[in-house]
Amino acid sequence: MAQIGNINLGEFPLLLAPMEDVSDPPFRRLCKQHGADMMYTEFISSEGLIRDAVKSVQKLDIFEYERPVGIQIFGNNIDSMKEATEITEQANPDVIDINYGCPVKKVACKGAGAGILQDIPKMVRMTAEIVKSTKLPVTVKTRLGWDDNTKYIVEVAERLQDVGIQAISIHGRTRKQMYKGVADWTLIGKIKENPRMRIPVFGNGDVDSPEKAVEMRQRFGVDGVMIGRASIGYPWIFNEIKHYMATGEHLPPPDIVERVSAARQHLTDSLHWKGERQGIVEMRRHYGNYFKGLHHFKEYRNTLVTSESVADLNGTLDEIAERFQEAVFA
Repeated sequence: MAQIGNINLGEFPLLLAPMEDVSDPPFRRLCKQHGADMMYTEFISSEGLIRDAVKSVQKLDIFEYERPVGIQIFGNNIDSMKEATEITEQANPDVIDINYGCPVKKVACKGAGAGILQDIPKMVRMTAEIVKSTKLPVTVKTRLGWDDNTKYIVEVAERLQDVGIQAISIHGRTRKQMYKGVADWTLIGKIKENPRMRIPVFGNGDVDSPEKAVEMRQRFGVDGVMIGRASIGYPWIFNEIKHYMATGEHLPPPDIVERVSAARQHLTDSLHWKGERQGIVEMRRHYGNYFKGLHHFKEYRNTLVTSESVADLNGTLDEIAERFQEAVFA
């Protein structure tokens, strides 16, 4: 059983990865409905929380239906991260997660996210201070290292455990790789082989099918997997993995009615959470993913990403459901 603090996540939990501009409450709700065992928020800037920046504070919104949920914070200043931890604790998440993995330049090159992989002693100090400043379980999401010459994750995972984290999720790439190439889980397996490790170790990177999840469990012994990009526009992946693990059989893929229904729910919840204007605009990045592989979809996609009214969007979704009743997804 994978356990974070007092939170029992079951035998082999499937976690929704924290993804900027994706893992917001409307999307998390869909993933929860389709089998995700634990949610993580988009990453939140510690400096933004301290300054009470609207966008950062809004990301603290969590809801009872999505528990257990972790709020993820990032930053490069230890005092700011401690203060942000105290603010985050007031939002009452189940877990506080530290982002030591984001590879994007504006984060990593300022020493936050994956940037801290260039200063492991600071990473350990910061983690220890955050653990001390909250009663909640603290978890970490990170990468193998900064580049191929600094893959110290086996030692780093043990050191972070020793200062009090209660689970670690590792993306099987370095910061330099960004999201390119194939994720290498070998060192994640080495962490699991370390007899001193007692906290759950979750693997992340390239899990995009039930077979891949089973392979990662069997080859590397991870306690669960964290799924990111494969869930975008396809929240069904969580239940598909669970069904395959339980039966060895595949669930039928979602048909057009299910896809339209998911896109519509995502839109409705986005409007409710973000307001009409922001909800309409921010949903535009998602439509193409819900209908990926659908031939002759381009004209409908263009309509969805340019429509300015909720009525027009719902009308277009109705048309899609009608026109593609017999559609086969490539």
